Amino acid sequence: MPCVQSRGAAGGRAVDNFFRRNLLALAKHNPALCSRLEAANTARSRYRFLEARSGELVPALADKDGKVRPLHSTVDPAKEAARLAGSLREGNSPSGGGFVVFLGLGAGFTQAAALGSGLASHALVIDFDIDGIAELLCRRDYTAILSDPRCTLLVDPSLEHIEKAILERYYPALYGGITALPLRARTETDKESFAAASGAVQKTIEKVSADYSVQAHFGMRWFGNIIRNIAAVGEQKGSAPAILDAAICAAGPSLDLQLPALAEKRQKLFVIAADTSLGALLRHGIIPDAAVSIDCQHYSTYHFTGLDCRDIPLFLDIAGPPLLSGFSAHPFFFSGGHPLAEYVSRNWRPLPLLDTSGGNVTHACLSLAESLGARQITVYGADFSYPAGKVYARGTYIHPLFERRQSRLRPLEAQLSAFLYRTPFLPPESPGHSPCKETEPLRFYRNRFEQKASAMAAEVSAAPGIGIPLAINRNRSESSGAGGTGGVRFTSGEALVGTKEFLEQYRRDVEGLPSVQAGTCAAAYPHSLAEKQREVFVTLLPLAAAIRHRQPELDASSLIEEVKRYCVNEVDRVLGITVP
Repeated sequence: MPCVQSRGAAGGRAVDNFFRRNLLALAKHNPALCSRLEAANTARSRYRFLEARSGELVPALADKDGKVRPLHSTVDPAKEAARLAGSLREGNSPSGGGFVVFLGLGAGFTQAAALGSGLASHALVIDFDIDGIAELLCRRDYTAILSDPRCTLLVDPSLEHIEKAILERYYPALYGGITALPLRARTETDKESFAAASGAVQKTIEKVSADYSVQAHFGMRWFGNIIRNIAAVGEQKGSAPAILDAAICAAGPSLDLQLPALAEKRQKLFVIAADTSLGALLRHGIIPDAAVSIDCQHYSTYHFTGLDCRDIPLFLDIAGPPLLSGFSAHPFFFSGGHPLAEYVSRNWRPLPLLDTSGGNVTHACLSLAESLGARQITVYGADFSYPAGKVYARGTYIHPLFERRQSRLRPLEAQLSAFLYRTPFLPPESPGHSPCKETEPLRFYRNRFEQKASAMAAEVSAAPGIGIPLAINRNRSESSGAGGTGGVRFTSGEALVGTKEFLEQYRRDVEGLPSVQAGTCAAAYPHSLAEKQREVFVTLLPLAAAIRHRQPELDASSLIEEVKRYCVNEVDRVLGITVP
């Protein structure tokens, strides 16, 4: 594994020592990258190395004409790095450290300065050209940053890999802002790759921001609902049948027109109702074979109140309101992806997983049909818009709810109008769709639904309606292969311990999470935890977002303690222990 640009035997040994020491430091956190670097070609002379006035060795990119471009100051690169790191102060969390994406590794001066000063609680370094990176590691000591668990190095990553790395490592409640810091001299030499990486970073930031906003609003409800649903999950028995042909019923206005056609085919279909459509179906004498609910808010109970649902199997997100399971004699709980739900599945009782990433219940219904093995799926009432200014099919919860609330000052029409105009409308994507009012959330729901339906193995089609037509472009090469088998059963695994025993152990694990040590950066707290402790801590992140939203003045250290206290008190309430 020789390295080039060495000077004699002593120089060669020094270069080789740098490389091995750097790989040894990197191997602790990224053995896969180590293997790639060991196989890299270090004889391509991507870099020259210049000595700065301050004595530091500065890498310089060499072009085809032999010209070199130093990546750092050739006067005092350490001072330059301290100045750049200082620019990160704005937007950091109350404890001082933020999440920083460094575009370009260079000599590691800026990364070391940001981590050493606490101005970066995590440094995600993105660079390209594995051979060039290997050259850098041959000539400089990077062990300080490569051995730091707060630093992650990505070399030649795909856009998906960049997104995954950020989602796995960025904790907004602790880190505060996320910043991209380009090494200009490096990014200018490979504009296309770094522009794509920067775009992936920005896209992921937007996704994280949207997720964090939802967590800030619903984190407490999710946590409380999951803890309170544990008892019902422990009593759950039986399994749902495998199916072949399914109908999914959403609650869009088109459902009113489609119900007669659905009634004709009823006996041949396994009908899955979104909770919002349940009232409309029962009003027309169509009893679904299953109903799905994913919303954590209390108003979800309105979809079931006053309806005879006792014999209808209800498929409920474990993060949903605990009251919902009482509406049916056959509740089936599933995990919608909340980290506490995933923890429950791994450490207590395995729960089926449904894809709720589409953000709406119709998407979850599609995931259920896929999980049950459906090979043909027809969708009814999936308008994802407000055709002709209508919001829902007749018989859904919204009409009786608004009727009960109406008064002379707030008639039914005024309430429906306020509901319709609560979110700004988007311009139509094409002139033919102008009668359909569409909002940003509805367009997001439709796009995600279309993406999932197009990638599934099952044949998915939509009944003709008055909403925006669904664009389901089946792509067999991208099909997941999970559907269309007709042989899948939806059931939970056996519980490892009793309900009370599990909750008591979880409570002890949360209470046992260490406090932030004095003088340390609290935002770096996750990196100090053992693997089991980190698994427990991750279950608290949505709750932390909610508490941060309500108490923004808390620093990260106080936030962690407040989250632990809140969690322990909630579990105590469920266990029936008096909380002082």
